Amino acid sequence: MHSSGEVARSAYPQQRKYRRFRLHYPVHVKFALGDSVSELQTLSQDVSIGGLFLQAPAPIPQHCPVSFVMMVQASRAARPIELVGEGKVVRVEAHGSGAGFGIAVECNRPISQMENYLGSARTGGEIPRS
Repeated sequence: MHSSGEVARSAYPQQRKYRRFRLHYPVHVKFALGDSVSELQTLSQDVSIGGLFLQAPAPIPQHCPVSFVMMVQASRAARPIELVGEGKVVRVEAHGSGAGFGIAVECNRPISQMENYLGSARTGGEIPRS
């Protein structure tokens, strides 16, 4: 039993499987919508080797399978690097007054190429674990 001034806390704080980084890069997303394939240009907001959070002008249905190509400009590379992945939409957030959507994508497999470029491609650093 808790006294009135205590707050119940979990003995096991939420742990993320992968570190997240604030990376803002163009991401081209493809997904099936009915009988056709749709494409959407988005911008990454945070990225880990297990998924990404995107800012998009239109929603993608939750649980929808997606494939994506993220263009990363690493300082040591002469050209942008294409990071390719597949996954599913796990969360969609509408921003107020038609300002777009936040879309969380969980990858089917870790984006292993990302580990090679995170050190030189970071723009905002690691996002603290929640």
